[in-house]
Amino acid sequence: MNEQSVDGDRLQHLLGGEELRDLRQRLRSRYERGSLRDQFTLTDLAPHERRALAGLLGRRAVAAGSMRLRRSELDAALSHAGISASLRQALEFIDGPLSDRRADRASRQQSWDTAFSCIEEPRLVALVADVAGTALVKRLAASDPQRAKILIEQAARVLSRLPGRGTSRAQLAADVLGDSHGLDNGRAVGTIVLRACAADPFLETVEAAGLQDAEESLRERWARLGVTVNALTLPALCLNLPIMNPDLVHQAGEPLHLSLRRLLRRPPAWVVADRDVFVCENPDIVAIAADRLGSTCAPLVCTDGMPSAAQQTLLAQLAAAGARLRYHGDFDWGGLTIGNFVMREFGAKPWRFGTTDYLAATAEHGIALRSGRPVVAQWDNALAGAMADRGVVVHEEGVAEMLMMDLTTIDTFGWRAPIS
Repeated sequence: MNEQSVDGDRLQHLLGGEELRDLRQRLRSRYERGSLRDQFTLTDLAPHERRALAGLLGRRAVAAGSMRLRRSELDAALSHAGISASLRQALEFIDGPLSDRRADRASRQQSWDTAFSCIEEPRLVALVADVAGTALVKRLAASDPQRAKILIEQAARVLSRLPGRGTSRAQLAADVLGDSHGLDNGRAVGTIVLRACAADPFLETVEAAGLQDAEESLRERWARLGVTVNALTLPALCLNLPIMNPDLVHQAGEPLHLSLRRLLRRPPAWVVADRDVFVCENPDIVAIAADRLGSTCAPLVCTDGMPSAAQQTLLAQLAAAGARLRYHGDFDWGGLTIGNFVMREFGAKPWRFGTTDYLAATAEHGIALRSGRPVVAQWDNALAGAMADRGVVVHEEGVAEMLMMDLTTIDTFGWRAPIS
């Protein structure tokens, strides 16, 4: 019997309607799962479902919650009654074609294998070799293998242009993708590129701690790849950094702001090998040093809180040029977090930023320590315990006089003797 011989009216009367939709779906699922067993049992049947099956098979309806059935018996009953050739034909007539889930899964997996097999860029190969990386690509592609293939090809073209030399993200996106917003935050290609480049997971910890917003974190990740985002915002503040570039000559003793654009596009020639370069957390310290010491102040850089892209780029350049970075920050949990980051990422050493310094400072300065999760100082395991015991915050401005003493001592050539 073919589909044209289906008795639609009688079939709808027997198995049709919303009331029996769940029953039909359970029967359909056996075909869609590829189940080959003839005999099976349906459990948790509602009374009207039991009556429908019993009527189809010519059985007496019983008040049981389950019913043992044979597919061949259902096929024979429908065919003998002249309603349809089989149960499968009946189900497809009422609710549409059945799918083959096993075949669909195999076909879909083949499509994903094809999409991923064309990858040659090593960073993307590593990305999709990782379960989390594969899941990310699939999510960004809305589970569409063809869309994923396009995204991966676009990401590979972007990666071929990295690292940049101060290229703006918008310009890179326009050149490579034909869309100046194609690498904006939240866009799929940009997300894949950053993940493939193994962005520093510490930044995610910083974001979770509420010390830095996501926008700034992404700006820093791009900066590490030589790409600028809002390159003229949040410049790095410094004072008396020795430099060879004629175009950056400025009045000694006056604070200088360096944009991320300038630092990446034309990296300055820093003359800091084997020299102490002091790093503070708060801009007020730079202002005090400029007012008090002027041109006699030792080289000083400000992170302005958790260092953003420009500050990180400057610190990385100074460290690469051989500077001995010495860091001081606020004695609070946020300050210790920032200190851990600066010392770990740029090889800085503490500058009056230990337990002894804290205890001495609390004798004259400090305010109540806010509640929060304690942070262990990686350079001084006892510092967090001392802060928790004293329950006092000491901001940098409170110890400015002590910091100025360290920034004052220079020799006749402007070279600062190393601090022990």
